[in-house]
Amino acid sequence: MNNNEFIFTSESVSEGHPDKICDQISDAVVDYYLKNCEYPDKARVACETMVTTNKVIIAGEVRGDGDLVNVNKEAIEQIVRDVIKSIGYEQETFHWKDVDISINLHAQSEDISRGVDAYKKNEEGAGDQGIMFGYATNETDVYMPCPIKLSHELLKEIRNKRMNKEILGLGPDAKSQFSIKYKNGKPYDLHSIVLSIQHEKSLSSKNIKEMVLPIIEKVVPKNWSLPI
Repeated sequence: MNNNEFIFTSESVSEGHPDKICDQISDAVVDYYLKNCEYPDKARVACETMVTTNKVIIAGEVRGDGDLVNVNKEAIEQIVRDVIKSIGYEQETFHWKDVDISINLHAQSEDISRGVDAYKKNEEGAGDQGIMFGYATNETDVYMPCPIKLSHELLKEIRNKRMNKEILGLGPDAKSQFSIKYKNGKPYDLHSIVLSIQHEKSLSSKNIKEMVLPIIEKVVPKNWSLPI
């Protein structure tokens, strides 16, 4: 491999990965406040979610108006169950119907509230800080680097087939990783793929490979080699 060639790797996790479950639950709580506050611009939500075996813990600070002045734990618990159900978790160790949910949300601190509310134009503060970086690239039609695009697409295709019952025995939790060969700054071939996916005990590695190989072939560009 010369100086103009390199391998670039990216990974993606599915909607059933614990990190993603937490993201989706927290996002749904934010949506609930934005949708149901009389004045959505007054809504404030700092929601942290943790999941483990048969347990969901939600904590943080919120602020709402009207009916949302007080935390509606019953409504938020239903939101959590709906999110888990939409992901497809109906397992003995994590089921949307009977997972234990602990809600520890409380009213936003008055000090933080004063700091983030704007009393005059452009005088609002920030409740947190962050640094983001990234760029768009024209190497794919979605302006994302090729490895992450393929990683996303593989998990999306697997999810669609799982939810449509086209493949059976696979669970919601999965991770994909694509390593792509580049030459002169352009992706030109596949180096390797790693796929880790939740499955029933009765399925062997061979069974799973037979299920997912046609999906991989659909996602990978036709003129690229498959190192499988």
